[in-house]
Amino acid sequence: MRSTLAPSNLGASSLSAPIGLSTVPDTDDTADAELLARAAVALTGHRHVLADLGARFQLAGHELYLVGGTVRDALLGRLGGDLDFTTSARPDEVQRILQPWADAMWDTGIAFGTVGAARHGHQVEITTYRADSYDQVSRNPTVAFGDTLAGDLVRRDFTVNAMAVRITADGPGEFVDPLNGLAALRERVLDTPSAPQVSFGDDPLRMLRAARFVSQLGFALAPRVRTAIEEMAPQLSRITAERIAAELDKLMLGADPAAGIEVMVSTGLGEQILPEVGGMRMAIDEHHQHKDVYQHSLTVLRQAIDLEDDGPDLVLRWAALLHDIGKPATRRHEPGGGVSFHHHEVVGAKLTRKRMRALKYSKQMVDDVSQLVYLHLRFHGYGDGRWTDSAVRRYVTDAGPLLARLHKLVRADCTTRNKRRAARLQATYDELEHRIAELAAKEDLARVRPDLDGNAIMELLGISAGPEVGRAWRHLKELRMERGPLDPDEARAELLDWWNREGSAGV
Repeated sequence: MRSTLAPSNLGASSLSAPIGLSTVPDTDDTADAELLARAAVALTGHRHVLADLGARFQLAGHELYLVGGTVRDALLGRLGGDLDFTTSARPDEVQRILQPWADAMWDTGIAFGTVGAARHGHQVEITTYRADSYDQVSRNPTVAFGDTLAGDLVRRDFTVNAMAVRITADGPGEFVDPLNGLAALRERVLDTPSAPQVSFGDDPLRMLRAARFVSQLGFALAPRVRTAIEEMAPQLSRITAERIAAELDKLMLGADPAAGIEVMVSTGLGEQILPEVGGMRMAIDEHHQHKDVYQHSLTVLRQAIDLEDDGPDLVLRWAALLHDIGKPATRRHEPGGGVSFHHHEVVGAKLTRKRMRALKYSKQMVDDVSQLVYLHLRFHGYGDGRWTDSAVRRYVTDAGPLLARLHKLVRADCTTRNKRRAARLQATYDELEHRIAELAAKEDLARVRPDLDGNAIMELLGISAGPEVGRAWRHLKELRMERGPLDPDEARAELLDWWNREGSAGV
């Protein structure tokens, strides 16, 4: 389909005759007109930069089109500041055209025909038409530049990403949709330009990208796409851990990551990269009834997202999804029909660490998520609020900078349908947070340290640096946890008493 986008005219008349509008348009045409009008509005904010680039490429004798996610997001009314283009110009020619225009340029993707540039807050990536071929073994194509827009669009991952808008000196113009991407977007369906078996065979990462788009855009999989993923899920083994982790993070940061996880688990993708998540699915039988841990975890994920107060929090979302992955390994059927999961937080933290390391996450990310998984159950020992000040200090100290996230995770983990019990749990946690605030007003809970540092310990005990200093430091730290801040004289007296009783025995 080829139509005209006219930013100055945002009604149905902004579509040209080929779309088939009549005096009384049918439902699909009306919906398409609304989508194109929305795109026109979105692109108006970029009109100056689009017209400027269009003029430069036009003068050089080359075609220039907005393409891919940029067009899709403009149609959805969610266009950001980054713009993706495709062009008939080869990369060196693109660089020559951009040189006098750009404030900055980069060529990190030039091997794949992509040149990046920025000007006045606008960031653009311009890629030469591609006509790549794949060997169906690796995911890396044999890069080949193409000569036509149609050839470039047909090699893209999904039809909703295979639409284009021509850019000229007048700004956005002709809307090009040879693969019916607009209809797929209207129906909110993910389908592939070619047979999905061919598309996923070319690049298996596209299967995981489908789950990511379910999370980000709220789309559903076309039946043939779902079938192909179910058949081809094991081919994800061709993809590096780093690339998989990057896609997983995009999925987790989407508007509905639980929906993306559901696609992964139901199609078999999850078994390839996050088997522990699908492993939380537990059959409920008439003798040992218990919550399905998998569905509970998705609920906790959704509830954690509802508690975010400063944008998406990747650490919190991962912790919410994985907080109970230790349950299957620790499940025990108790006499009388009960089910227990003793120490599942300890096992879960180990499993989290192992899986995230396998996916090549950073040490900080692994540490943070696994520590939240380890700590998420500790609150339930608070009971009726009889924790000592020492226990509250330990809770805060062990959480460290993760405390705010731990608060959200624990609250999100309350999924009981018993309203009275849910209210009681939330009230109890309110009380714990109040206790933390009261102690924090009296002492620096964020930096619980011994009242004497290493130098003071060595001077008082007359010892040099070594293991005994560490033992003394840990004793004072334990004392600080139990009793709160001590004045210097009291701390010195306690240290000398400990040293005389047992510390000096190790020298």
